Amino acid sequence: MATTTSCSLLLSTLFLHSPPSPQLSNSSSFFNLSPSRSSPPTSISLHPIRSKRYFRIFSSKLPLNDNNGDDDALLLTPFSAVKPFLLLCTSFALSFSLFAASPAVESASAFVVSTPRKLQTDELATVRLFQENTPSVVYITNLAVRQDAFTLDVLEVPQGSGSGFVWDKQGHIVTNYHVIRGASDLRVTLADQSTFDAKVVGFDQDKDVAVLRIDAPKDKLRPIPVGVSADLLVGQKVFAIGNPFGLDHTLTTGVISGLRREISSAATGRPIQDVIQTDAAINPGNSGGPLLDSSGTLIGINTAIYSPSGASSGVGFSIPVDTVGGIVDQLVRFGKVTRPILGIKFAPDQSVEQLGVSGVLVLDAPPSGPAGKAGLQSTKRDGYGRLVLGDIITSVNGTKVSNGSDLYRILDQCKVGDEVTVEVLRGDHKEKISVTLEPKPDES
Repeated sequence: MATTTSCSLLLSTLFLHSPPSPQLSNSSSFFNLSPSRSSPPTSISLHPIRSKRYFRIFSSKLPLNDNNGDDDALLLTPFSAVKPFLLLCTSFALSFSLFAASPAVESASAFVVSTPRKLQTDELATVRLFQENTPSVVYITNLAVRQDAFTLDVLEVPQGSGSGFVWDKQGHIVTNYHVIRGASDLRVTLADQSTFDAKVVGFDQDKDVAVLRIDAPKDKLRPIPVGVSADLLVGQKVFAIGNPFGLDHTLTTGVISGLRREISSAATGRPIQDVIQTDAAINPGNSGGPLLDSSGTLIGINTAIYSPSGASSGVGFSIPVDTVGGIVDQLVRFGKVTRPILGIKFAPDQSVEQLGVSGVLVLDAPPSGPAGKAGLQSTKRDGYGRLVLGDIITSVNGTKVSNGSDLYRILDQCKVGDEVTVEVLRGDHKEKISVTLEPKPDES
């Protein structure tokens, strides 16, 4: 194909750009096509001839006309006589070159493959992690019943949304309690955009964990791989998948910024210990979504952010999976968490600090509760309206109690039925009282 094209271009140059008529001066330049004596008979050499107005055309069919006696020179033909023949040859060469080139072009274009996007190894790992874990993440819509002011019709209006993830093939979905709080109905949307009505299996307000259940085909449910949070290290990579601001399946990356943090439950104010701090962007709508390590296993539930504006400020918190696992197992089996309580209501820590003492001030100890049965005294007013302080708890089982968080921390390590020794400051003296812990009452 390349040879044919070169010949066609050569002929076009020779014949289309040659003098248009034979009436030329003797100084006009032409090209002499003659066999070279030093090359094989099939080769052709080109050299200018300035003394003649003719082309030497070599053909075995033309009679010899050699004025110089050279036996290899052929008949000198006027250019005007040869031009039609040369134009015909040029046309034939061009047509043949186009015909020969067309199949090659088509065959070449058939094998054209777009260059794949080149990604680094860490990028490929992140893409694979997102693709493999996205089917396990769900979108939860919290619906509340509202009555139209004009028609008085009862409508279900979305009052919030969040994220969650598939826990097992039985259709259990794990999320935060504050995502479903106050809902009259709940809907769960899977990664394939199929939507199912969800029922509440149980929840733990103190740890902000809830379990839902949907009746979905098992082939649509892909449980998330569950990891371990006890061996996490500050600085390791983490990935958060969720639905921030209602956007479908968003991935954010970061590192573990801190461990063993403590936050308060949004529902009860009870502290949640050993929380994971991360700088992965977590925004409203990410709540209840999974926090994954670099191997794609679950290490926590994205729960809260620290931000005055309500948007991500680079300080997010996740409940560790070791805490979540035990809670979810109890909720699936029993529908509730049996956590021990003292059965008291205590004053805010700031109020106790103003009194100049350290401990937990008992505001109320109902007689039917564990503390009331053991004899702890509540805060009350005397006959003149003066405030009489109740017992101030200073330690439990020998462990110092400075505030409410310390008390909760100690109780989290106890079980229902355990007998604990509570040391209280009553008036100007201390007393030790034995209290048998009871389970937390059922909550609707």
